Amino acid sequence: MTPEIHWPAIAARLALTVIAGILLGAERSRSGHAAGLRTTLLVMLAASVSMIQMNLLMETNGKPQNSFAVMDLMRLPLGILTGVGFIGAGVIIHKNELVIGVTTAATLWYATVVGLCLGGGQVILGSTAAVIGFLVLWGLRWFESQVELFQLAELKLTISEDHLTAHELRQRLKAARFRIKTLSVTHFAKEHMNKFECEVRWPSQKQNPEVPGIVSELEELPGLTQIEWKGFGTGTN
Repeated sequence: MTPEIHWPAIAARLALTVIAGILLGAERSRSGHAAGLRTTLLVMLAASVSMIQMNLLMETNGKPQNSFAVMDLMRLPLGILTGVGFIGAGVIIHKNELVIGVTTAATLWYATVVGLCLGGGQVILGSTAAVIGFLVLWGLRWFESQVELFQLAELKLTISEDHLTAHELRQRLKAARFRIKTLSVTHFAKEHMNKFECEVRWPSQKQNPEVPGIVSELEELPGLTQIEWKGFGTGTN
């Protein structure tokens, strides 16, 4: 970071910040996220301008001889990073057991760091970081889609105690490649019925959220009076 900065350098840093913000923000907008191009660009510009402001105020850094107050310019970018944390928390959504928006929040935080680099004059570092960030967001999307995903769901069924036990239900779910997180049984003695409630995870594609075949198989069981399936999906970041 140079102690002096002139308007040509300021213009160059802001221009690079805009380019980097468009590069990272456009990917979020293309994916349909609320914190997209404009949000990412504004966050990055705020970080860049704060570092430019630090350069302009560099001569005032430290404690003057005639004052007890200390001018700490590093508090400005640190405050920017703290503020972005609140914005990032706002884009993260908790829905049942799904957490949505973590990647977008991380993108805003990363964009802030890139903006601090560009505004502070580390042009090569900031530009390289912007390109790497874009490659991570865009280039690794295909690779991530090839990784086996798990969807979450809640299954409830009420059935005669003579036709299905907890052990048999567990075996059926495991045979269908379901992973059981919780399984509870409520027994109704007068009706001779059992009510099963379980949370399950199973491998599935993110673009394929329909009800799995095991639900249709359970619907055919004799003695079944009620079945409920509630899928939570996989969520998007």
